[in-house]
This record gives sequence, C-alpha cells and structure tokens, in this order.
Amino acid sequence: MSSQCGSSGTQETKGDLKWWQLSLLGVACTIGTGYFLGSALAIHIGGPAILAGFVLAALGTYTVFDVLSKMTADHPEKGSFRSYAKRAFGRWAGFSSGWVYWASELLIMGSQLTALSIFSRFWFPGIPMWIFAAGYAVLGLIVILVGNKLFDSIENVLSVIKIAAILMFIVIAAAALFGWIRGGGHRPEFPHTAGALLPHGFTGLWAAFIYAFYAYGGIEVLGLMSLRLKKPEQAPMAGKIMLIMLITLTILYVLSLGLAVTMVAYSAFDPKKSPFITALGSYALPFIPHVFNGVLIIAGFSTMVASLYAVTTMLVTLAEDSDAPPVFAKKVTKKELPLLAIGLTAVGLIASIVLALAMPGKIYEYVTTAAGLMLLYNWLFILFTAGKLLELKLLGQIMRFTGMALILLAVAGTLFHGTSRPGLWGSLIFVLLIGGITVLLQFTVWKKKKPDKTVPKRRVAIRSNKRPAH
Repeated sequence: MSSQCGSSGTQETKGDLKWWQLSLLGVACTIGTGYFLGSALAIHIGGPAILAGFVLAALGTYTVFDVLSKMTADHPEKGSFRSYAKRAFGRWAGFSSGWVYWASELLIMGSQLTALSIFSRFWFPGIPMWIFAAGYAVLGLIVILVGNKLFDSIENVLSVIKIAAILMFIVIAAAALFGWIRGGGHRPEFPHTAGALLPHGFTGLWAAFIYAFYAYGGIEVLGLMSLRLKKPEQAPMAGKIMLIMLITLTILYVLSLGLAVTMVAYSAFDPKKSPFITALGSYALPFIPHVFNGVLIIAGFSTMVASLYAVTTMLVTLAEDSDAPPVFAKKVTKKELPLLAIGLTAVGLIASIVLALAMPGKIYEYVTTAAGLMLLYNWLFILFTAGKLLELKLLGQIMRFTGMALILLAVAGTLFHGTSRPGLWGSLIFVLLIGGITVLLQFTVWKKKKPDKTVPKRRVAIRSNKRPAH
C-alpha cells in the first residue's frame, strides 16, 4: 500500500501521469498480498461468511477514499492526508498522522516480505524464509534507486496481469463447478448451513473482519500520487474511475473467494498458503498452480515496492516540514534521490527480515494484523480530518460516520482471537510511542516556536469550496 507504486521513490516528477494511469496505479497498489494471502487468514478465522465482511470492508474503504479524493481535488498537497490533518487540528496531528502511517507501511512491508517468502517456498520449500525476504528487499530497493519512468508503465501492465489472474481463476473455478474439471475428491458446493458458514461463530467472523479491510489497503495512496498528474484538474476524473474499479474489485474479490470455498472444503484452507493455490491444487491442473503462484509473487512485489515508496516519501515530507530530522529531506546524486531516507527505509526492511528469521511461526499473522490496524488508525484519522475541512451534506456525514463505525468494528474484533490479539498489542505500542513523543514535543520544542499563521487561511480555502459534496 504507495505512491508511484514503484517509480523513482521521491523524485519531484510532477506532471507525468494521465488520469487513467493514476487509476491503474491505484489498482496496482491495492491488489496484493492482503488479497492473495491475507484472505486465507480471513477464511481460516471467520469461515466462508467472511465474504460479507469483504463487502462491508469495501464500503468502509470507499468512505475513506471518497473524503480523501474530495480533499485532494480541493487542494492537492504533497503530504496528502498528513498535511490535511495538520491543517485541521494543528502540528501534533500532522506529526502523529505521518509517523503512524510511516510505521504502518514498515509493518506492511514486513507482511509483504513474509508473504513473498511463503509464495517462493511453494517452489523451494527447503530454503529459509529470510533468504527470500532479503532478496526481494534488495530488488525493491534497486527499483526505488533506479527510478525511471518506465516502471510506471510496468506497474500499469502488472495491474492488468493481476486482474487477469483473478479472472483466470474464476473461469477455472466455474469449469470445476460445472464438472468440466475433476479432482480433489470434494464435490463443489458452496457452504450453506450455519455451521459451515460460521465454523467459529460470530466472534470468529468479527475477528476476521480486519483481514477483509487489509485486502483493500493502498487505496489512500492516490492522495500521495495526485501531484503527479499532468492536469491536476483531472483528479476528480481519476477518483471516479477508481471508484468504479473499487466496486469491480469488490465483485471480483467476493466471487473469486466464494468459488474458492466452493471448490474445496473449508478445513483445507491454510493461513500460510494462498486460498487460490489451495483450491487449484486439488484438481488435475499440473501447470496452472505454478502460473498462479508466479502471479502472486508479481502482485506481492509490486505492492511491496509501493510501500517502499510510501515510507520514503512520507519520511521526506516529514523532514521537509521539520517533523523529522531535516537531513532525511536532503537529496543527492543527479537524480536527486533522498539517499538517507532510503537508507532508513532499508534499515526497516532489515528489521523485517530479522523478525521473519526470529519468529517464523506466527510472524505473518502477527505482522499482518498490526499492519492492518495501523493503517486503519490512519484511515480513521482521515475521516476525522474530513469532518473538519469539508462541508459535507447529510449523506456525506452519514457515510463518514458509517466508515468510522466499520473501522472501529474491525479494530475491536481483534480482541476476540488469539492470532490477532498480539498484533493489536503491537499496534498499540507503536501508537503509544508516537503519541508520547508527540506530547513531549508539543510541550517542549513546539511550544517555544511561533504558530504557523498560514494554517487558518488554508483551512478556510478548503472549507469555502462550493462544490457539492457527495
């Protein structure tokens, strides 16, 4: 889940994207390991009924995307939601929002590296996970450092490949459903009893809700990418297309996962194995699972590079705003790359690899939960910010509060399962640490400085927008 989705990191390459390219990059940054692997964890904990959770999570995601696109169209900002939070509530909000997002993307990278290692061990089960994690981390850093515009085009192609892979699975699953493909010893049948739909009851479904949200992570990246539009006034067009794509993704998610739980018994799903590989593996398709596994790696790697971009960009933005050491905003080399910021990102990657080596057992579940929660905390703050900066009509306010309720529901659900609970505690430790530093700075360093008098003017500029809110 992050801007350019793999372009040059933090180069100032404004004005090089068309609205349709921005929309495709949004898709490329969204479809990744959260869907291709995290969905197995959702099914394992919540049962087939989690399909309803994916629909609700899509609604919650839309509410965040809707207000963020409105704020972006009104006043594009390099820091996107972090800058809007600062305008709405003051420096403490911009500081904490930026660092919470930075931490969430670090955790997401750890989750993605672990997922990529799991996918790779499908072919090489004897190789330790940390070796794969290290290899993908190095490749991702190389992509950020190379930073040519060609990668934007590659990401657009990859987004098409991901959707094509989902469609391929749907076609194969439909063939199995009609009996044209045989195997597995399981008669294709969608779970239709209460016990089959909810094997762990409603608390299990509630606990799995966070992983449904995680499958849509990355939608907030469009705010960071909006400044790269050739024509900034086309941001609403990109937003409308992305809305259509979000609806399409939801349909594809629910349909593909629904077919997966139809093809094989619920008990066959392993949280450390893609549900699609599990479903395809039970049929006489010698090459298809391998092709699909290759697509999983492509999908995971592209979103990991997106996260690399996100953490680097956010760190540079924080540094430029004096909310991080200014040295991280310093750009060197002919390409003006922020090498120190990239270096700190590399340190975070190393920490993720060490974590994967030290805790190979439940690492994916723990890190994924913590990453999803940290991302939702930021989404919640985006909704709070919108209430301050946008003049929303009744429907807009209803949608905003609905999004808040769904996010809080997903966060609370992690209390009810032993797998997700450690991730909750981990995310709270990050939040408390960032909150403690924010309070310390608020009453020491920032208190001594004069307030930024431009903030009220900018706030009025956004609130005075006369466009109808949806």
